[in-house]
Amino acid sequence: MALIRLLVVGAVALLVLAVAGCSATLTTSDAAERPPSAGSTTAPSKVRATTPGPTASPTPTATESARTPARKPSVSPSTAAPHRSRAGKPRRAWVSIPSIGIDSLLVVPYVGRPDDLPGTRIQNRGIAASPHGPGGGVGPGGIGNLIITAHRTSAGAPFGELPALEHGQHILVRAGGKVYDYVMTRTRWTSFRSKLSLARQSAPVPGHPGRRPTRAMITLSTCATPEDHARGNYWTDALGNPEHRIDNIGVLKAVRPSR
Repeated sequence: MALIRLLVVGAVALLVLAVAGCSATLTTSDAAERPPSAGSTTAPSKVRATTPGPTASPTPTATESARTPARKPSVSPSTAAPHRSRAGKPRRAWVSIPSIGIDSLLVVPYVGRPDDLPGTRIQNRGIAASPHGPGGGVGPGGIGNLIITAHRTSAGAPFGELPALEHGQHILVRAGGKVYDYVMTRTRWTSFRSKLSLARQSAPVPGHPGRRPTRAMITLSTCATPEDHARGNYWTDALGNPEHRIDNIGVLKAVRPSR
């Protein structure tokens, strides 16, 4: 009997010890998965990944701001100022071409394009016209294209001999107390029926629309009526201008005071 009681007590003791061990293991495992309680300084052994929030950009110090150069504002092509030729002042002038007998022909400036209505009206008075502004040229001595037009077969034919002007011959333009001495370098023809040809005639660099001018040039222009009629071309615009014009182009070589 005593032996049986002794065995029962031993079994009970073993059972108590087993339950205590399981409880201790469960407590340790639960603690590893739970967040730390309030006031605890021990971090859990496993931390779940979280998405970091946005971080504030550091505010530069006064020293850093002083060292960082300010960015210059960019200029888009649409707002950039377009190139304009540096021009002499458009003013009344007198042109002389000794080699073809032209002496002090009055040149009247106006805002417009070569041989437009205002220009044709000036030419109809037997004098020369010089367009300036958009679609025109520059004033005497200006960097760019000084354009002078006059009639060849009407209104006294002041430019009647212009096609006879040869390369190397001088064109003298007197204006503002100075004489601008241009020398003829080449000849081109302009068609009134071609927008490209007209753009080449009035370009700051004659014959080259869009090219930046670097020197003072001159275009003397008159009608090619006899040449057109000889070819059977009797086309005219609303102002009576024939299709073609003869343009003599020169380059400024010298400037001197007028006497």
